[in-house]
Amino acid sequence: MIRLVAVLLALLPAPLVAGDAVTSGTGAMLRGLDKVSGQTEDFRVATGGTAEIYGLDVALGDCRYPVENPTGDAFAYLTIWERGQRQAIFDGWMIASSPALSALDHSRYDVWVIRCMTP
Repeated sequence: MIRLVAVLLALLPAPLVAGDAVTSGTGAMLRGLDKVSGQTEDFRVATGGTAEIYGLDVALGDCRYPVENPTGDAFAYLTIWERGQRQAIFDGWMIASSPALSALDHSRYDVWVIRCMTP
């Protein structure tokens, strides 16, 4: 897990890694995709809250964004599990500008971060 975080930090845009201040949002805007029906839907999740996105439960630990650019480069800590199951199928940081970098691997559903909600 530490290696994954180190790789993610190394791949973040240079200004963010170079010391730009980041802050936490009040929640996150997530997008869910049902790969079978092709349906997409946007969901708001408060920090510390859980949302039902199709057949998945998604918990948001934190959503952070650059102070100077609240609409850009959001990254959120998500824990995702199939409804009714106990074991998480995803647990980590997901980056809005690079969703494939740390993506949910599920046969039917996809979830990615759109942006953080700001106060």
